[in-house]
Amino acid sequence: MKENILDVLLYLFENFVYDDPDSLNDRDSLQASLLEAGFSPSEISKAFDWLDVLARERPQLRPATGGGQAPLRVFAAEETAKLDVEARGFLMFLEHSGVIDAERRELVLDRIMALDADEVDLNDLKWVILMVLFSQPGQEAACAFLESDLLESEGEALN
Repeated sequence: MKENILDVLLYLFENFVYDDPDSLNDRDSLQASLLEAGFSPSEISKAFDWLDVLARERPQLRPATGGGQAPLRVFAAEETAKLDVEARGFLMFLEHSGVIDAERRELVLDRIMALDADEVDLNDLKWVILMVLFSQPGQEAACAFLESDLLESEGEALN
């Protein structure tokens, strides 16, 4: 059995959400598919909770403006324990490049900290950022940037 919330989220995103974002509304069908794929009911429930929090945060965010001087972000000890220097640097790079704003950075960090993994590598961080941006209206360009980066680093296409 697969035992990681991120595995469930990635499976959902790659197999259902990416092509049909409205598929998340049919939780019963998705749960049946996830169970059939070998995920445990507790991890499926945690993944749906993770997505529910992400959906609740969406209306509070404004469109990314980029280009402004953002205050310096100091990572908490728990964040540095979960994200290595490379992952934190990539997150800051995206913010300083205007791909994400400070609010979306904080949402990404919140969703990273909500994962049950002790450590999240750069590739997993990219997927979480992509899921967060995909859930945000008006983030098509940022999604395309991350998709191309993920394709380049993984050498495979998104479904």
